[in-house]
Amino acid sequence: MSLKETVRFVGELMALSARTAPKAVGQDFIEIRLLTDSERIAVGNDMIQIAKERNSPGFERDGQNVLDSDAVLLIGLQAHKGIGLDCGACGYDGCTGFNEATYKGDFQGPNCAVRLLDLGIALGSAAKTASDHNVDNRIMYRVGVSARRLGLSQSNIVHGIPLSATGKSIFFDRTKK
Repeated sequence: MSLKETVRFVGELMALSARTAPKAVGQDFIEIRLLTDSERIAVGNDMIQIAKERNSPGFERDGQNVLDSDAVLLIGLQAHKGIGLDCGACGYDGCTGFNEATYKGDFQGPNCAVRLLDLGIALGSAAKTASDHNVDNRIMYRVGVSARRLGLSQSNIVHGIPLSATGKSIFFDRTKK
């Protein structure tokens, strides 16, 4: 098995970790997808294009990280209704207000705070699995912006976790432009 194949296998283990991570009231609204190489390259190039459109050097830096990575795992939160707690953490007066509201930008919302916690736990479980197998990784929201823009995810909000196995992590101590 090549190094790249090994990293992709760890990506599959990460997907398993995200899938089995605890979810509120036993309901699963988490979307998980390991990108193909051509999809990874398309996302990286699109992120660099977004950097030019928005004059945002962070998109360029992260896009280059995606291009230099061996694999990318997407983890997102699919469309959902309020959990029924009427807690107001979403900013609406109960789940009824939440369920009637819509917002669309880079991501779609609103999103239930409890469901966002589910997303965070799934992302953390996946990143820990990568770390357990000594695969460098970094959770990036900008990957999700591009993934949604390219139609690679239907989630309301999605993050990407690029993966790399080199002598030095490409995701930290990055030069600023």
